[in-house]
Amino acid sequence: MAKWGEGDPRWIVEERADATNVNNWHWTERDATNWSSDKLKSLLLGLSVENEEGNCEVTEVSKVEGEASINNRKGKLIFFYEWNLKATWTGKSKAGVKYKGTIEVPNLSDENDMEDLDISVSLNKDEPDTPLLNLMKTKGVEIFRDALQSYVGFLKTEFTQGMILPTANGVAKPQSTSQSKAKVDKTEISSSASTAAPINTGVKIPTCKFTLRETFLTSPADLYRVFVNKEMVQAFTRGAATVDGERGGKFRLLDGNILGEFTELVPDEKIVMKWRYNNWPCEHYATITMTFLDRNSETELKVEYRGVPNSQEEQTKEGWKRYYFESIKQTFGYGARLF
Repeated sequence: MAKWGEGDPRWIVEERADATNVNNWHWTERDATNWSSDKLKSLLLGLSVENEEGNCEVTEVSKVEGEASINNRKGKLIFFYEWNLKATWTGKSKAGVKYKGTIEVPNLSDENDMEDLDISVSLNKDEPDTPLLNLMKTKGVEIFRDALQSYVGFLKTEFTQGMILPTANGVAKPQSTSQSKAKVDKTEISSSASTAAPINTGVKIPTCKFTLRETFLTSPADLYRVFVNKEMVQAFTRGAATVDGERGGKFRLLDGNILGEFTELVPDEKIVMKWRYNNWPCEHYATITMTFLDRNSETELKVEYRGVPNSQEEQTKEGWKRYYFESIKQTFGYGARLF
């Protein structure tokens, strides 16, 4: 047995290594069913949409039936998931009338494209007709689909951390399934189309500020390039990404789970950006300042975070340590030790 994630019994998974392992190739398998069930519920519950007719919210996730697993064979990750989902949505008109209905997804699977996913929305029996049903069939379906896409992204990043093991030369080359490769172009096109300039909507939530520091065995110029070069970003995030490495340029990483905009770029010295997780309150961005300090044969990276939601402080810290710092070191060999 191998524990995945300290202190969280949900992340205890089965892991096996091939006894005939040669040339440092590894085969491992992980059951992601329980983790996926919890992740799907957390992503879907509370989703809401609103227009001039009223508002609707997902108030219950009543069915999460299925399974998920991941195989790592010779450094290549293969994903299997199949889910049948059912949720309850509650609507309230501007006049105060309440409505209730269901959302069903019978075929969330690695075999189906997210764009072709069947998401059925209906009103409960005996409920009167309401324009809110159309709201749920349009905007509601859209955000529901986005949340399911986020699940797939988290499955391929958060749950799989550590499944790509270092090769003999100390650097693990990112691998993807043929299915993932086939979707890269489509992912990049849709991501580019959805990265419109953020609009300040005046979101007011409790926020915090903090600083992280990390040392990398490379030059400031090389480390700076890792964050603004699309190919290098795709290497350490192990997936398609949209990255416009210029001032005002947008970026979108990890299947759209991270997005933002570069607001200031001083080559080899500093990067300032607006940055957010896609499950933060709509249009709320943190300001992140990265300073690259030359320490002879090393580079000290100082990262200052401002405007991070209080409830997301630990998630943001751990996310940066895992998906940025550790992944960059492992991918490019910039660490004194391998993670």
